[in-house]
Amino acid sequence: MKAFIKHTIILASFLFFLPSQAQQLPQFTQYMYNTVSINPAYAGIRDRLSIVGLHRSQWLGFGGGPTTQTLSIHSPLRNEKVGLGFSLINDQLGYENFVFMYGDFSYTIKTNETTELSFGLKGGFTAFSIDQELITAEAADPVSAGLNNRWVPNVGAGIMLHSERWYLGLSAPRLFTNDHHNEEGYKALERVSYYFTGGYVFDLGDGTTKLKPTYMLKATNGAPLSHDLSANLLFMNKWWLGAAYRFNESAGAFGAMVDYQVSDVWRIGYTYELPTADIRPYTNGTHEILLMYEFLNNKKRVKSPRFY
Repeated sequence: MKAFIKHTIILASFLFFLPSQAQQLPQFTQYMYNTVSINPAYAGIRDRLSIVGLHRSQWLGFGGGPTTQTLSIHSPLRNEKVGLGFSLINDQLGYENFVFMYGDFSYTIKTNETTELSFGLKGGFTAFSIDQELITAEAADPVSAGLNNRWVPNVGAGIMLHSERWYLGLSAPRLFTNDHHNEEGYKALERVSYYFTGGYVFDLGDGTTKLKPTYMLKATNGAPLSHDLSANLLFMNKWWLGAAYRFNESAGAFGAMVDYQVSDVWRIGYTYELPTADIRPYTNGTHEILLMYEFLNNKKRVKSPRFY
């Protein structure tokens, strides 16, 4: 535990050395199972080929509410110090659609017998498009008229310090600021966001039950700090039951999560979330579905399950 606290201070200090610079990446309540989408250093950390699909329907009953799908694949190579990954995110918000397609590379070094430090790089493209019904000649609106469908490149970076029981991560998945608007005086910016993540797995009772609290801080210039807190209980290495709370200075949301390890390779999960802001009376909540497949090609690895 002392090592965990010590490394928390080290990684938090590293935040101040990143170049400071909110369009933003979509949010997921079950972000802890799809970490590679925000931190390339996570690629290969699970010691196996991992495929994760997530679907999120946000603010059902509210017209134009966001819907998001993501698919991520990552795995270590034969040289287990190196990991590769790929993430695809499709985010629809009203008239706007963003598609993020990024590849990931990680390199891991041992810091001691139980702890490893992973460095990651991310590179790819963000595709932006807007429904044509919004762009009409009759409107003559420079705000909408200057929005063009386009592909823009970007890169990201991250680090993760981890052991079998805990992890700390710091990342900026997109380091370039891109403007999706070409009219002077108007901007539709893709800005830099920083993510600080952490989690710890505790044994409860005889060890058949485990508690995993996790935390994510998201910092974006021009937007309030966003905090995600969650706690999950693992029963018999099969069932995860948990709760989550997301908040910033103006809004928040409560979530309940359940995950089931169907077999050694398949896992499913579901989250229901309710906002606490003024939108709450107008929505039936948010639904999130998780599907994970992990290809286990080494019996030795089966005996060392990953909790994050």
